[in-house]
Formats: sequence, C-alpha cells, structure tokens
Amino acid sequence: MQLNITFRHLDPIDSLKNYAREKVERVNKYLDKATEAHVVLSLERHLHHADISIHSGNFLLRGKERSEDMYASIDLAMDKIERQLKRYKEKLKTHHGRERVHHNQNLVRHHIYEGHGAIAELPDTAQKIVKTNEFLAHPMGMEEAIMQMDLMNNDFYVFTNSTTMEMNVVYHRKDGTIGLIEASGVEKRSLVG
Repeated sequence: MQLNITFRHLDPIDSLKNYAREKVERVNKYLDKATEAHVVLSLERHLHHADISIHSGNFLLRGKERSEDMYASIDLAMDKIERQLKRYKEKLKTHHGRERVHHNQNLVRHHIYEGHGAIAELPDTAQKIVKTNEFLAHPMGMEEAIMQMDLMNNDFYVFTNSTTMEMNVVYHRKDGTIGLIEASGVEKRSLVG
C-alpha cells in the first residue's frame, strides 16, 4: 500500500510518521487490496487533527478526528475506520472480486459557500465559494452506496444508480433512518388508469 503523510501547521516528526504508518497498515487484515492511503496531520487552534483516507478497490474509507494529542487523534480516526471495516468486512471482500469498468460515469462538482443563505441558492455578493470538490459518481446499487457513505463516515453520498443510471443521493436523516434523493433530467409522470 502506498502511504502519503502530510503535516500542516506542524513539524514533520518521524515518531508520528511511524505511528501513523503502523496504525494504517493494520487495516490490511480486513482488506484484500488496500492500494493507497493518505494521512493529513494538522494543528489548528491547539487541537490535533488526524484525517485518514484509505482507497481499496472502488471504495474510499475515511476517519477524521481531533483531540488535544496527535497520537490520540490518529487512534480515534483509525478506530472509526476499523469499526466500519468490521461491519462491512464480508461485503467488501465480495465487491473486490468484481472490478468494474463503467463507460457512463458522472462527474459531480460540490461547492461550499461562505455567507448567509442556503447552498441551493445562487451565490450573491455576500456568498463566495470557499471549497470545490469534484469526483466521479460511480454506478452502484443503493445498498453499496449506503455502505460507501458509512465507510467514509459522511452524512450523505452522491452516486449513479446502476439500475436507472440517474444521479442519486443517500443521506442520514435526523430520525436515524436513511433517505434517498432521486435526481432525473426528465419529469416522470405516473399513469393513472
């Protein structure tokens, strides 16, 4: 597994590099083929942040934590990843056996605005884009999208529904259930007979 460690607002310390490497390599017991991992260690307002991302086949696992100690932050972030890996261990191994090539992958651009108002509104003079992410919305089933959302420890996940080839979003609702947003470029009309 290729491992990249980035330090932000913090001097690179060999003992931290070795500790992070040792912790990240422990996930190999759960994964058949983790290919790449990226660890970002940063110091912000006297808090130590650890943001760990691990690529394994079509999946991205992510743990992000902060505490007053960098070693504890690394432990907490890896604990999140390991909990998700234990939960989805068998499903991940099943998915790894079938590499897929998708010719119709959708590119999603996600903007975060600064200022007042909802994200859905067009930015006015009080709002500006502070961060943009682009990613491929891989075709997958809803169950796989929910698993990916949980593996990334996100509140939502954007994907292309492999059945309809339409853009969908799964998300955690406040009541603890999972919601689904189905986006379509054409209006669907129900036929009443």
